[in-house]
Amino acid sequence: MQDLDLFRVGVIANTHGVKGEVKIFPTTDAPERFKKLKSVILDAKREKITLEIQSARFFKNLVIVKFKGIDNINDIEKYKGCDLYVTRENATPLDEGEYYIADLIDMKVVDEENKELGVLFDVMQTGANDVFVVKLKDSDKELLLPNIPDCVLDVDLESRVITVHVLDGLMDM
Repeated sequence: MQDLDLFRVGVIANTHGVKGEVKIFPTTDAPERFKKLKSVILDAKREKITLEIQSARFFKNLVIVKFKGIDNINDIEKYKGCDLYVTRENATPLDEGEYYIADLIDMKVVDEENKELGVLFDVMQTGANDVFVVKLKDSDKELLLPNIPDCVLDVDLESRVITVHVLDGLMDM
């Protein structure tokens, strides 16, 4: 799903019990948001279905969710492995200097001399810091840049340009 106004918040990992509850693996930085969410959008491959959240509770690293109107394991089992999204309006608000990953994808990446390096292809979330995956211009190679102040100098969402400093050794492939 490549909709810039939808953000993935989880994946239905499995069913839970026989009354229609599901175990969701959260893909959001703030899994506790499931307690406040009123609805999610289920990407059922052929269609997108809005589901109202009746209840949510936590178990280990999963969220157990009950959707309104789904009261039987058979009604939800077919959606195992499907992604759950929220709209941009329901996304977690950002602090200053934070960006939604979806807004960064396909941005042009330049060095501090304004030389174009390539395009941001992906963002890997490593735990310590995010790593920008840049598909190099005129090449099938990728450059991995840690999203740290020494490396990522500026992110200009309006002009869709990320200015970076390539640390010594990062271009050696």
